[in-house]
Amino acid sequence: MNSALRESGGDCGNGAAEPIRLGDQFLYIVALIMDGVMRVLACIFTRLTIFHIGQHHGFVGRNRDFAHDGIAHPPGLGVKHVEGEPLVLHAQIEQLGVIHPNHALIQIGSSQSVGGFQAQIVGQVEALGPGVSDFKPGQRVGVPWLGGSCGHCWYCEHDKENLCDEARYTGYQVNGGFAEYTVADARYCFELPDNYDDIQAAPLLCAGLIGYRAYRLVESCSTIGLYGFGAAAHILIQLARYRGQQVFAFTRKGDLEAQAFAMDLGAAWAGDSSQQAPVELDGAIIFAPAGELVPQALRAVRKGGRVVCAGIHMSDIPSFPYNILWGEREICSVANLTRRDGDEFLPLAAQIPVHTTVHRYPLEQANEALEDLRNGRFTGAAVLIP
Repeated sequence: MNSALRESGGDCGNGAAEPIRLGDQFLYIVALIMDGVMRVLACIFTRLTIFHIGQHHGFVGRNRDFAHDGIAHPPGLGVKHVEGEPLVLHAQIEQLGVIHPNHALIQIGSSQSVGGFQAQIVGQVEALGPGVSDFKPGQRVGVPWLGGSCGHCWYCEHDKENLCDEARYTGYQVNGGFAEYTVADARYCFELPDNYDDIQAAPLLCAGLIGYRAYRLVESCSTIGLYGFGAAAHILIQLARYRGQQVFAFTRKGDLEAQAFAMDLGAAWAGDSSQQAPVELDGAIIFAPAGELVPQALRAVRKGGRVVCAGIHMSDIPSFPYNILWGEREICSVANLTRRDGDEFLPLAAQIPVHTTVHRYPLEQANEALEDLRNGRFTGAAVLIP
């Protein structure tokens, strides 16, 4: 048992350290070994589909200092199939990208991430496991942030698998794209529209899908505020304008480049988040992980308006007077994505069509790409090229 834990538990809180017994050390070592064995077994029996990436692109949002090298499985290596589960194949990643939600997870500092913090993969099917019928070898597919769920809880049975307590996420609990090969569950992958090349399609799989889930909560609004104008917002503004809605973009103070970018994409107005929009908003989506934006957005929406928090992580929300919430205003959050979101959004993106703005970095500049993302030094999305 850890000596620090033993001391903190002292005798009636007197702070005296209890001697560590040999038996305790033995049990602790056995527990560590059993934990390692269970983790290996869990990896072997995970429901999977493997993709060969070749010239296709995986997107990551992971600082190189934090990155795992990933495990490369050469083409042709078999993966054990669990009876009754669809699945198995191989993936090789040659290009990587940077996205904001993963940056937030780096800030959280989770120790669960494996194989690179990668949540958007575009790949070509190389092989299929028993039971997979929706894809065929050679087909291009997309692997999103949501990598799997239990399939039998209340949330899964009601098409809310994004809220499943046993959900697994690409690049978090499941090996992501920051590796030569990757694996994914076929039931959570998407067929990609033909009118996107790989690098243009990849941002749609995380920034686009999670952004679309947030958009669905304000899709009846005529005027929409977007707080934080990055990868997701630059996709959603195109959808909102396609549907005839007015968009008001809020950026960091002094970020004139992002404001100009928003105006170029059709925003009715763009300014920094300390400013008030020229009209009352029907709804607002907050993409920036800054809790202080919640009261500001509440003040910007009309009575009956809705503020959607769309990030994985957000700093603490400061206290605010009840009167800015009163009047049936609402605050809600969005968690991850569902397969329905992908089935609806990807064909719609192709129909509009949505154009993604992507900036490229050599892989050795991964730290620079993440730092640029953190400081808002580019507009749109970023990609790492090995």
